[in-house]
Amino acid sequence: MEQTEAARPRGTRLPRRARRNQLLGAAQEVFVAQGYHAAAMDDIAERAGVSKPVLYQHFPGKLELYLALLDQHCESLLQAVRTALASTTDNKQRVEATMDAYFAYVEDEGGAFRLVFESDLTNEPAVRERVDRVTLQCAEAISDVIAEDTGLSRDESMLLATGLGGVSQVVARYWLSSASPVPRDRAVSLLTSLAWRGIAGFPLHGEQH
Repeated sequence: MEQTEAARPRGTRLPRRARRNQLLGAAQEVFVAQGYHAAAMDDIAERAGVSKPVLYQHFPGKLELYLALLDQHCESLLQAVRTALASTTDNKQRVEATMDAYFAYVEDEGGAFRLVFESDLTNEPAVRERVDRVTLQCAEAISDVIAEDTGLSRDESMLLATGLGGVSQVVARYWLSSASPVPRDRAVSLLTSLAWRGIAGFPLHGEQH
């Protein structure tokens, strides 16, 4: 785990990649706690235990730093969804695994999901483009499975996939923000039951209606 507190003495030399990861970790803590607009490069440098010139050697500005974090965490979400879909060939278990991927993503103690789903910088085109892209990519991954198994058209499968992904992330965020007493596994099970009752109505490809 990279140190992002001032516990690491200033001036300690790190390999470039390790330093970059350290700075990203510090930036994540500051952005999640303060939001983009309130965060300052001074705060991030202080959290990382480095001077501002060191920070600027890696990232020319606050937006570039934010976008680097956003890229990292959008990719993490996409990989989590793809891994969930590939984890089984049982479709009900696939739905459950995908739902759980979203819950695990928002429950991560680093709060990275706030950079993706609750950013105060959504009017910035570069941020909006990344958020829209990962939302689309997750839906496409889900859609591929739906289309293959049901024989529905690409457009029909994308509608269903977008609905499943949207429900997953909205409910997961509600579950976390409301400090729901419902355990995560139970919440995932309830949401899976709701979704499965709908998606199971589409027969497997080749079966008779």
